[in-house]
Amino acid sequence: MKRKLQTYSLVIFALIGLNFSFSLFAQSEYQSKLSILDEYYAKALSDWKVPGMAIAIVKDGEIIYAKGFGVKDVRTKEPVDSETLFPIASNTKAFTSAALAILVDRGLISWSDKVTDYLPYFKLWDPYVTENITISDLLTHRAGLATFSGDLLWYGTLYSREEIIKRARHLKPAFGFRERFGYSNILYIAAGEIIPAVTGKSWAEFIKEALLESLKMNRTVLSTNDLPGKKNVATPHTDYNEDVIPIEYLNWDNMGPAGSLISCVNDVAKWLVLQLNRGVIDGDTIFSSERSREMWTSYTQMPISSFLETNMPSTTFRSYGLGWGLWNYLGKKIVEHNGGYDGMISQTCMAPEENLAFVILTNKNSNLYYPLMYKTLDTFLGGEEKDWSMLLLDRVKKQKEAEEKRREQKNKERIKNTDTSLPLNCYTGTYGGELYGNAMVKLNGEKLTVHMQPAPIFEGTLKHWHFDTFEITFENIPSLPSGFCTFILDNKGQVAEMKIDIPNPDFDFTELEFIRKK
Repeated sequence: MKRKLQTYSLVIFALIGLNFSFSLFAQSEYQSKLSILDEYYAKALSDWKVPGMAIAIVKDGEIIYAKGFGVKDVRTKEPVDSETLFPIASNTKAFTSAALAILVDRGLISWSDKVTDYLPYFKLWDPYVTENITISDLLTHRAGLATFSGDLLWYGTLYSREEIIKRARHLKPAFGFRERFGYSNILYIAAGEIIPAVTGKSWAEFIKEALLESLKMNRTVLSTNDLPGKKNVATPHTDYNEDVIPIEYLNWDNMGPAGSLISCVNDVAKWLVLQLNRGVIDGDTIFSSERSREMWTSYTQMPISSFLETNMPSTTFRSYGLGWGLWNYLGKKIVEHNGGYDGMISQTCMAPEENLAFVILTNKNSNLYYPLMYKTLDTFLGGEEKDWSMLLLDRVKKQKEAEEKRREQKNKERIKNTDTSLPLNCYTGTYGGELYGNAMVKLNGEKLTVHMQPAPIFEGTLKHWHFDTFEITFENIPSLPSGFCTFILDNKGQVAEMKIDIPNPDFDFTELEFIRKK
């Protein structure tokens, strides 16, 4: 996501074997705090069964801590250090917001400009929203779409950014325009495409020139295509059948402005210094303090859950700015964002009043970042002694138990010893709709398969469940649970439609329409 004062001289010691960095000043002033955190981080990594992570902490303009824990890959066992590359996913959004802020500073755009002034092909379901949505609306998740709506348009597909944006007009809104928060990667893709429309440079070119090079983020890349030949790269992992397994990188170029950056904690720490310095680094102004204030201003209110209310009572508001999440904790304003790439979860967090910031990068699908964020905040802001890791592990355990009960209930609803209404070859053919495109159902031997044609990775097998419902599994995506594929018959007894439902926190398969074509 996206993150003229004196020049700071950083004196960094690399402690051999520990990948542990301190400035001379910080080593004496913050030694006790960092020692507590160092021990806590290591234990939490083990407790959460995450292969590896890296963490950097910035205080008063200096990187006072930068260290790797665990391993980059469970197969090679090579250690993580502060230079190890991890995808930072939606932490990219703040970079896109900052890039647009630079264009605002240059007088080339304003936050209130209409999107269609730059992207004439941009359309949403409601013509009024299409005509009135602004650049700031794109960045603040308030267009009326449900959270993650339309993400299957980009995930694993061959669609270009323009094609994704054009197809978004078929997404039905979940609520009114500017009514409430609905996290949207699709709208950040559109926001990123405003950059080439204005500058003639691609989003990647502009981000690299205006931000990465200016900050000397020399390890950071904008695409998985830049990884071949790179050394010191973490591998994504996920839980699978009680094991932790490595999974393949998936290219995210078509949603780049929403989440394709790959970085290390040493580089992200430079980004956080820029943020805390309100757009200034080493005496150079990258974006103005006015733009910084705008990016950290609340635009869209977010609800406070019962869990937050009980466990973080000092948090009395949550909202979203321009590429940043905003809330309060222990009397301080917090500016933060997390990011979820398949097999990699990350968090950036700042307490500007304390001139404090940190980044957490992990290489497994896990909520480990969450307790580490709160432990770090408590340690520096004077919070109570609380074992966030154990508290949240217990919460995860209860969530898994609840999910297991749901699966058991689903199994009870299954009617055994039923047959399909028709021979299997009658279910084969092409199914599709305007939003997503086509899916092919084929008969391989005595098994049906489904291939969602826009995305080569979505090739699944169908196992009969009951009647005209099949269990569907996409073997190429081990982090995705199995779901159900149901064929709908018309009044003539012929297959008219296919519905796919895979309950998961990231992708809404029920949005997709698969009408029988032939």
